[in-house]
Amino acid sequence: MKKDVKNILEKLVECNTVKDAENTKIMNYIESELNSLGFKTLKKDKILIMGNREEVALGFVGHTDTVEYTNEWKYNPIELTQVGNKLYGLGVCDMKSGIAAIISAISNIEMSKLKKGMKLYFTYDEEIGFSGIKDVVENENNFPKTILVGEPTNNEIKLGSKGLLEFDVAFKGVKVHSSTPDKGKNAIMLAVNFINELTKFYNEEILNIKNINFRVPYTTMNIGKIEGGTEINSVPDVCRILIDFRTIDATIENKIIDKINELTVKYDAKTEILNKISAFINKTQFSSEIKTCDFITEASFLENERIILGAGPVTAHEINEYITIESLEKLVKQYQEIIEELCM
Repeated sequence: MKKDVKNILEKLVECNTVKDAENTKIMNYIESELNSLGFKTLKKDKILIMGNREEVALGFVGHTDTVEYTNEWKYNPIELTQVGNKLYGLGVCDMKSGIAAIISAISNIEMSKLKKGMKLYFTYDEEIGFSGIKDVVENENNFPKTILVGEPTNNEIKLGSKGLLEFDVAFKGVKVHSSTPDKGKNAIMLAVNFINELTKFYNEEILNIKNINFRVPYTTMNIGKIEGGTEINSVPDVCRILIDFRTIDATIENKIIDKINELTVKYDAKTEILNKISAFINKTQFSSEIKTCDFITEASFLENERIILGAGPVTAHEINEYITIESLEKLVKQYQEIIEELCM
């Protein structure tokens, strides 16, 4: 029973999954479509795990949530709109097209001829906190050897992504009148000195280490937020900074953590690691060329062989998000070829 990929995508877009508002609705729809193709529900709450055989060779991971939309959209974001060869709608690129394509690809295959099966994992909260994929990892003890992640790549196979290190550092000073600063302790100046030392360390020991498999071939550092003080005539007793690194390997990750810990002690600060996601690059028989993502995906939470492959162009999080019909149809064929190669 072949299923038209555009019709599936239309139904998915009609589910308003901004902050998982209609999580139940979209999971019920996906479950129903896959039940009709012989898949059984293995777990269902806010995540959905489905399979069709005991012995599986391939997995698929897709998140169902989307970012928020603004009033600047030209088209109804919760409705699939076709203009020429373009399909507009919230989440069509990121990444409801991937979910539609995997369902359509499965429907094109005579599953009884396959020797091995598939497991499909549908998640929530990818856009904010990755809670869904963390739930999947907690509930799954036996992932398939190869896993497809349907994030948008404009039909290019991506085999890795940078890591992510995020820190929240809080400084404690002593508040006094600005006319007698020697009696106090300036929390903002503690933060400034901390940043200066960290920047020196970054420039001398991190910046020049390269990995050409990434488009930006070095670890990046960003001071994303700084806040402190209450008024101009008081020495500030509190300051807080948020720091973001996009790392190229685990060795660098560890060096950064060690330096942050050293500076935390030196400046009597309190540091919380908000995110610690390691970089990865793997290989696959489906591509001889190593290309990587600039952004973090759910693939970073998994192991084994990961293939990030989705539709395009990549308009994720943009106003009037869209993909082309050609890309969507090509994606169905790409998924079908991978399924047949690994499961036959």
